[in-house]
Amino acid sequence: MSSVSSVNSFEYYRQTLRNQMNEYADHISGGACKDYSEYSKCVGIIEGLAIAERELLDMQAKVEEDFSA
Repeated sequence: MSSVSSVNSFEYYRQTLRNQMNEYADHISGGACKDYSEYSKCVGIIEGLAIAERELLDMQAKVEEDFSA
C-alpha cells in the first residue's frame, strides 16, 4: 500500500468517525434524548468513537513511521 493511498484511507475513516461523533453530540445538545438512559448511551457511543479515532491516529502514525524508515 502506498503512503498516499494509506493516508487517504486513514483520513476517510477518521472523518467518518468524526462525523458520527458530531451527529451524536448534536443529538444530545439539541435536547433530543428522551431520558438519562438514552443520554448515557449516546455519551458512551461518543466515547467509543473517540477511542476508535485515537487508535486510528496512532495506527496512521505507525504506518507513516514504518513507511519513512
